[in-house]
This record gives sequence, structure tokens and C-alpha cells, in this order.
Amino acid sequence: QVQLVESGGGLVQPGGSLRLSCAASGRIFSINTMGWYRQAPGKQRELVASIGTVGTLNYAEGVKGRFTISRDNANNTVYLQMNSLKPEDTAVYYCNIYALNYHGTRGYYWGQGTQVTVSS
Repeated sequence: QVQLVESGGGLVQPGGSLRLSCAASGRIFSINTMGWYRQAPGKQRELVASIGTVGTLNYAEGVKGRFTISRDNANNTVYLQMNSLKPEDTAVYYCNIYALNYHGTRGYYWGQGTQVTVSS
């Protein structure tokens, strides 16, 4: 099995910062893409940012210049540094990886989600 454990969510005032972390563990042979998605109440889940094996980056338009995604391959961990947070960033944030497990199967895995609330 593959497990993703997220941390770092919470309540922050507009303009503040948060750093999310997601550590993957279990029967992982290799990880390709790592990313963060979010889902606000009444809305569909959307991609926030992703990072490929060699560092290829992809950001949603609304977070460019404010959010930074990074990864630590040695520890199978992905981070999301979020600066200049806005109320519209309020959502549950989910970690996602595309990985090859020891059974030889590739697939997407999701974390349990962490709440980010931006409010004064």
C-alpha cells in the first residue's frame, strides 16, 4: 500500500503564508509527478501546482507568483509554500502523486486533505 500524509494547513489572515507538506510512504518503487489540488465548498477539485521528476513545474493561473511547489526525492516529500494568501484560496488541499509501486502498477494516489482557511 501507499500512504500520503499531509500537514501544515490551518487558519491564516489574508496576506499571510502557510507551508504544506506531504510525505509518501509504503510500497513505492518510484514517483513521477507530485502535486497539490484543492477543493472549495461547492466547487470541483482543481489542480494548484505540480512538479515532475526532473523539476518540470505547472501552476494554476490564480496562484502563479504566490505559491511555490518543491519536492525532496530522497524523502518522497512534496511541499507547497503559499504566500500572499487570499480568501479565495480557502479550500481543502489534497496531495497527489503518480507512482510505480512494487507490484509493478502505476497509479494515482491521494492524501486525506488538509484544510486551509484564509480569513480575518
